[in-house]
Amino acid sequence: MPADLAVIGLGHLGLPLAQAATSAGIGTIGYDPDPPAALSGADGPLTATELRRLLSAGFRTTTDPTALGRVRTAVLCAPTPLGEDRAPDLTALADAARTLAAQLRPHTTVILESTAYPGTTEEFLRPLLEEGSGLTAGRDFHLACSPGRHDPGNRTHHYANTPKVIGGLTPACTEAAAAFYGRLTDKVVRARGPREAETAKLLETNYRHINIALMNEMAVFCHDIGVDLWDVIRCAETKPFGFQSFRPGPGVGGHAAPVDPNHYAGPGRSPGHPLRMVELAQEVNDRMPRYVIQRCATLLNEHGKSARGARILLLGVTYKPDIADQTGSPSREIAARLTELGAHLTYHDPYVHRWNVLDRPVPRADSLYEAAAAADLTVLLQAHRTYDLQGLSVKAQLLLDTRGATPTGAAHRL
Repeated sequence: MPADLAVIGLGHLGLPLAQAATSAGIGTIGYDPDPPAALSGADGPLTATELRRLLSAGFRTTTDPTALGRVRTAVLCAPTPLGEDRAPDLTALADAARTLAAQLRPHTTVILESTAYPGTTEEFLRPLLEEGSGLTAGRDFHLACSPGRHDPGNRTHHYANTPKVIGGLTPACTEAAAAFYGRLTDKVVRARGPREAETAKLLETNYRHINIALMNEMAVFCHDIGVDLWDVIRCAETKPFGFQSFRPGPGVGGHAAPVDPNHYAGPGRSPGHPLRMVELAQEVNDRMPRYVIQRCATLLNEHGKSARGARILLLGVTYKPDIADQTGSPSREIAARLTELGAHLTYHDPYVHRWNVLDRPVPRADSLYEAAAAADLTVLLQAHRTYDLQGLSVKAQLLLDTRGATPTGAAHRL
């Protein structure tokens, strides 16, 4: 199958796109100078079975940049993680853009899916592509942004039934990108331009984090006043309008972190008024691992034990249920703080077979029920579907449920 699409960056956005495109009959190559561990199926967005199907359907990977000059559509899915200053690190995106630019042909459609700040497509990506290719965006090649919306582990919403937002540099750029995504998804939503598409992603991400932060604050408040938050949520979500249900937890992970545009605006571009709600949400969510540690210590103390020397079993160390991705998971900070308190940790996760914290391996429990029975405290950090939570609540000496997934009265809840 001749390649019609090049997916540049084979991570949490690139591989699901390649899967969708290949399933739609589009000849697809994946370019990555250093193919990530995701290709092994060990901890990537696709399972080993899905990867085998993808490869058998004709998808192939390459480290040869000249292959990029033989496709009609190139989608940039390079990682853009936040640095310590909470500004997106665009190094990998810049490298990908320069590599593509050297091979770019006229009439190619270039699309940015990587998470980035408003203005990235026009102010950062466009100059790199034009300088490296000698071509002009909007005239010689199409340029657009369509932020990734993949939700790993979601069994309801997948690529075909999740609308794709598209903002092109020109109307013709938008239509070229829409024609491509129209082959993969049931609905295409046209934004005014790249900035609107980029800002839509920013709004979606900040909306999620702000609402989770509200629930995390409610969790602490309700525990302090002796109210069952999970029953409160059950009641509130019956309201058919004006309320969308979110759940508290030990923290917020994932690839799309909340961002205040003032943290990464270029010189002279900062609007001068920070997004206070985003700042506060990040502050609240960052406190949750410490709150979990506080609850652990209190529970142990109430049962005549100290955190120092306690045997603690952590269940589920990924950032979402039923996937292997650990990006941004609060479990690592929780484990590190418990270790510093002198606790003896073990963990169990059906998707993670090796786990290091503070540069040391954490022992993995082979027999889940035996480990729960032997531990002084079992902490449910991620409620994978494979866990028999009713059985665990019976076996565990002491169980702290940070996800509200256990039956009512079966465990101490966050």
